[in-house]
Amino acid sequence: MLRFDLPPVWSNVTRFEAFVNFLICGASLLYTPWLMAILVVQGLVRGFIGHYKCPAHILWSKSFEALGCAGKKENAGAKMFANKVLFVASLVSVVAYALGSDLWKLPCVVLMVFTTLEWAFGYCAACSVYGMWYRRFPPSMD
Repeated sequence: MLRFDLPPVWSNVTRFEAFVNFLICGASLLYTPWLMAILVVQGLVRGFIGHYKCPAHILWSKSFEALGCAGKKENAGAKMFANKVLFVASLVSVVAYALGSDLWKLPCVVLMVFTTLEWAFGYCAACSVYGMWYRRFPPSMD
């Protein structure tokens, strides 16, 4: 559901985070798949605990605010959902690699595609799914 109990996040900060995630996925493909573990931790913290508990997000938010280029405020709920997807996909990638499967590359490449959509075009696919889900299944007010 839309999370109004959490502070909103800056749009350009989340786009920058997507760019960093894209770079990590690329480095994983080129150097070592164990780098995907970084995304597991980031997805866990930002997706399940909140953006404002992530040290990297705090640093980037303050930096972007100081530079005056943080963008507009966005609801944190959709971005938390996107980070839960990041957590699951990167965890699948790490586990597949640990089990000796070359299929670890599939979630890595899929993450590269979706993070590119976010950082290059500002389109968050997981946020769109999040919105569609709550239009179809609105939370009960009981």
